[in-house]
Amino acid sequence: MPFSDPLADGPVIQGSSQVALDQGMTLEGTLALVNEARPTAPVVLFSYLNPLLAAGPQVLQRAADAGVAGVLVTDLPVGADPAREAWLGGGPLEFVRLVAPTTPRARMAEIAQHGKGFVYLISRLGVTGMQDRLAAELPATVRMLREVCTLPICVGFGISSPAQAREVAALADGVVVGSALVRAAGEAGVDAALALVRGLRAALDGGPA
Repeated sequence: MPFSDPLADGPVIQGSSQVALDQGMTLEGTLALVNEARPTAPVVLFSYLNPLLAAGPQVLQRAADAGVAGVLVTDLPVGADPAREAWLGGGPLEFVRLVAPTTPRARMAEIAQHGKGFVYLISRLGVTGMQDRLAAELPATVRMLREVCTLPICVGFGISSPAQAREVAALADGVVVGSALVRAAGEAGVDAALALVRGLRAALDGGPA
C-alpha cells in the first residue's frame, strides 16, 4: 500500500508509492482493488503504521471483509507499542512480524511468539531494492530463526531474479520479491512483471533460473 514516507523502502518502491499517491490511490482504494480481484491466494497488506491508524479502528475488519488475510506493519517492532500491537494481533488478520538479519537468537524467539501467519526475515541490512547477490550470512540466519520459530519463514529484501529466488527457496518456506516486480511493471508494463513472476515460479518449481 503506498505511503508518503516509506522509510524502509528503496528508490523503486518510494517512486512507485509517490506515483500511486499522485494518482489518488488510498488505503480504501487498495482494499477496493482486493475486493474486486477476489484472489484465490491469501493477500497480505504491507503497510506502515500511520495509514492504518488514520483509517480508524475498524480498518482491520474492513480489510478482512475485502478479502485480505494478513497485515505486515513495517515500522512497528515487537514491544514498541503494546497497545497498537494488541489491536493488530487481536484483529481478524494474521499479524506478520519482521526479523532483521542482526536480530539475536532470544529476540528472534520473542518476535516469533508475537507473530501469526509467517515470519518475514529481512535478508540483509538497508532498504528494499534489487541486489546482485544474497547476503553470505543468510543461511546461518535462517537456521537460527528456524530453531526458535514454528511459523513458516519467508525471506525478502533484495531478491530480484529467478536464480536468487531458487537459492532462497532452498533455505526458507517463502520468497518475497517486491522491487524487481515494481520496476518491471513501471519500466516495461504489466506483461513484463507477469513474465518475471512466471520466471520466478518456474525456478521455484525446478525449471531453468
